Amino acid sequence: MTRYLVTGAAGFVGRNLVDALLERLTPGDELTLLDREVGARHPRVRAVEGDLSEEAVLEAVLAERPGVVFHLASVPGALAEREYALGRRVNVDATLDLFGGLADRTRPPTVVYASSVAVYGTLGAAPVDARTPLQPQLSYGTHKRMMELALEDFSRRGELRGVALRLPGIVARPGLASGFGSAFMSDVIRSLAAGEPYICPVSPGATAWWMSASRAAGNLLHAASLATPGTLTLPALHLSVGQVVAALGGLFGADRPALVTYRPDEGTEAVFGRSPPLHTPEAEALGFRHDGTAAGLVQAALRAH
Repeated sequence: MTRYLVTGAAGFVGRNLVDALLERLTPGDELTLLDREVGARHPRVRAVEGDLSEEAVLEAVLAERPGVVFHLASVPGALAEREYALGRRVNVDATLDLFGGLADRTRPPTVVYASSVAVYGTLGAAPVDARTPLQPQLSYGTHKRMMELALEDFSRRGELRGVALRLPGIVARPGLASGFGSAFMSDVIRSLAAGEPYICPVSPGATAWWMSASRAAGNLLHAASLATPGTLTLPALHLSVGQVVAALGGLFGADRPALVTYRPDEGTEAVFGRSPPLHTPEAEALGFRHDGTAAGLVQAALRAH
């Protein structure tokens, strides 16, 4: 029997992870979901609703002593920058409290932590690989790097088995408003698939690292099976917005690219639209995967919810 815990379970990646996890539960397994609003969706699901930074909520999720934890709860980039105290409380303080509450040298639980490529900060044209310096430019990226180090230290001490995965831009998030500065990556896919016009805040040549929510969920689940803890940058498709728009045109009609009006914002493009090529042979050797092609990415992204 395995007891699982998913924090941030009602979020975009969380919902897709929970769906994938429910398909893999075996008899006797138990699953606890934490978010501000969850709602039990399965007989073996226990819902804990509230803020992880609240002591009573933390005690509730730790009461069953989970053996496998997926920690996704966070305040996203743009919001964490605007509301620093909130970002620190959730992304740093509550996360450290969770790690400390889970720590157990006798039976160390597995903790899969959703980190972010925001730990890299502003990048040049050189490909990113395991030797690329980490220089986060936003509080969110700094928070994520701090928690990577904390998880590595808990693992070194034998109190947790921690795997931190640096997630790229995950698509396609529903709705047109979010705390993510990279929201355009989802918005352009959702809008063009629906045949709706879209004003894009970056140029067609803006490049990013893209991954569908279903592929992210599969990679998170795979991380829980790794024998060795560590921190990894995941394989992701390196695509321009123009390439994604072209893929949408190929899938939904040649008229779709014309629905995009490009009005680049220098600040948005500088932070979220100048990603260089990505080389992740270490993660690929361990079995992590990307979505394959731009068309495959779009198709998988539109199945997300």
